[in-house]
Amino acid sequence: MSQLAHVTWGQGSPLLLIHGFTGSREAWSHLRPLLGPHFGVIAPDLPGHGESPLEAETTFESTLDALLGLLDARRLERVDVVGYSLGARVALGLCLRAPDRVGRLILESGSPGLRRRRERLERRRDDAALAEVIEREGLEAFVRRWEALPLFEGLRALPDELRTRLHARRLSHRPDALAGSLRALSLGAQPSYWTRLWTVRAPTLLLTGERDAKFTGVARAMAAEIPLVWGHVFPGAGHAPHLESPEEYAREVTSFLSAPWIERPLVDGELGSNQA
Repeated sequence: MSQLAHVTWGQGSPLLLIHGFTGSREAWSHLRPLLGPHFGVIAPDLPGHGESPLEAETTFESTLDALLGLLDARRLERVDVVGYSLGARVALGLCLRAPDRVGRLILESGSPGLRRRRERLERRRDDAALAEVIEREGLEAFVRRWEALPLFEGLRALPDELRTRLHARRLSHRPDALAGSLRALSLGAQPSYWTRLWTVRAPTLLLTGERDAKFTGVARAMAAEIPLVWGHVFPGAGHAPHLESPEEYAREVTSFLSAPWIERPLVDGELGSNQA
């Protein structure tokens, strides 16, 4: 697979930001002043989004390979990872595929997948039908339908400038590539990670919006399975807290990723005078 198009900005410890469906590497640009002083950000376009091509063999697993290839190309052995929605599903997959490459993990409005094979099959059919809508009716009609979903109600209250940029990003995609991405990266095409959550080695932060009851419930169920996990629910926010509550979002991300961690076995004497 070709290297993913990406942008880098900021300075500090490396941080991989993975956008959601219809997003792009610029989905995080409004956070540059807030995250840039603390982190060296790598923000890719997922396959079929922005300037990253969608190849015939693109799958959920090949997308994980492409992200690992990007880290290799940037000579990054280990990064912290933040993913939103589709990007959260990809980020979780990356952490499970290559646990030594992920330091800390932040999942915003994400899901480990669908538990049952029948559910995955039905979702693949639904997403294939939606992909046909993109191809048949065009991107503008699809984006109007997409933005009208109750899931994104909170985005309608964004400042005009931010909402306009978000709409323009969605319209900037190639219809055939976005449709193909929907098929390849569908929730139904993703493996179910529910039975593997207990193996997640990275300290994990789960972020959701208070008004997004569905994904807040999913996060609570995930928190019961992941060994080292924290959570935060943004008051008044919906499915996209990074857009709806950017300052509070940046504070949560920065405080979590900046906290010191013990990532190796303790040596005698490191616990201080309380030892026998």
